[in-house]
Amino acid sequence: MTEYRIETDSLGEVQVPSGRYYGAQTQRAVDNFPVSGIGFSRRFIRALGLIKEAAACANSELGKLDDKLAAVIRQAAMEVADGALDDHFPVDIFQTGSGTSTNMNTNEVIANRTIELLGGEIGSKSPVHPNDHVNDGQSSNDVIPTALHIAGAEALHAELLPALRRLKESLEAKAKAFDDVLKIGRTHLQDAVPVRLGQEFGGYAMQVTNSIGRVEAVLPHLQELAIGGTAVGTGLNTHEDFGRLVAARVSEQTGLSFSEAPNRFEALAARDAAVAASGALRSVAVSLTKIANDIRWLGSGPRCGIGEILLPAVQPGSSIMPGKVNPVMAESLLMVCAQVVGNDQAVAWGGAAGNFELNVMKPLIAHNLLQSSSLLTRGVHTFVERCVDGLEANRERAEQLIEGSLAMCTALAPVIGYDAAASIAKEAYKTGRTVRDVARERSGLSEAALNEALDVRRQTGK
Repeated sequence: MTEYRIETDSLGEVQVPSGRYYGAQTQRAVDNFPVSGIGFSRRFIRALGLIKEAAACANSELGKLDDKLAAVIRQAAMEVADGALDDHFPVDIFQTGSGTSTNMNTNEVIANRTIELLGGEIGSKSPVHPNDHVNDGQSSNDVIPTALHIAGAEALHAELLPALRRLKESLEAKAKAFDDVLKIGRTHLQDAVPVRLGQEFGGYAMQVTNSIGRVEAVLPHLQELAIGGTAVGTGLNTHEDFGRLVAARVSEQTGLSFSEAPNRFEALAARDAAVAASGALRSVAVSLTKIANDIRWLGSGPRCGIGEILLPAVQPGSSIMPGKVNPVMAESLLMVCAQVVGNDQAVAWGGAAGNFELNVMKPLIAHNLLQSSSLLTRGVHTFVERCVDGLEANRERAEQLIEGSLAMCTALAPVIGYDAAASIAKEAYKTGRTVRDVARERSGLSEAALNEALDVRRQTGK
């Protein structure tokens, strides 16, 4: 049977489970929002802990908080940041749109943990009060968007960008290894003029390079923090230097360069930076969808498909067809990308839902943005490790397909004319012969001239 203690807030008494560091306001949120069972991510809770540690540091420096008390609050806040108290954050994502419930969850956990460290009684709010001390100089309206920006910037810097750079390097290595593999190109899903397999993979590598640039481009605005704006952007009830000091301390803790937002009214009322970041992740997902789809199609078969590349066999593909192996890593990444595109729609809708001085979709925006970054990070790493790194060229199949392609006639058009080349293509298709065989009979070209015109390597450029 669960044991309880009694805590109070402005609405009255609340039963809080014994052994929990959170208090009355958190428990009300648990009771009010039993919606999804989804809580804030580790990165977001870490960011909240960093903010509260930095706030105590700033308030101590500004003479608003006793130095000894501040030191213990900072200790408890770093336990939150380091993940030691994650079990004490039960509030659902689908809660108050400002994230007040989660800000108060953080304040209560840190206050009660501090009281415990000082030998006091948990829930007594003495000598540390969640609002008066832990939340001093802050509002949920500036803390939650600050946490969103810190968590988002850290996730992109520390996780997603390294994953994308790893994929880029793997694709560049394959582009180099496959540069001598001649194959047929395809447009509209139909045979086109020849390309080199290395050129295709070079195109994929450039897509990822561009994706890296798009993610990097959104980081400067994510590194602008709303802290110091308090309730509506005016900075009421905080010191004018508070935001600057918190940003400096968070920069020190993370190794990233955070600063006060140049306009706190924008920083509280709008979530445009998060929307832009989500849009960049959507763009990454679109690029990865193209790459993963191409790779699984190029490896289709193994005997009755395209089969120009050989995908690593990582697991059996069928419960009924013995020996079947499927492109499961590409399929996994495609589902990740689909989820990211869906998440972006939720972020965009949430970003548009602000009114006057406050956006009230912040928990949803934070959850979807951070989930997208996390999914892409893990999806890319597994795709590289279990697919791209192990890709091989099926040279024999590539040569077979290119010689049988009707698009080989394209190289004859400048020599014998478009209509004559088209006639050869139609005859080759009708008879099932190769373009080379029909052209040998009907083009009037010498064998040397024909071989020069149909030289596949020359057709692929430099």
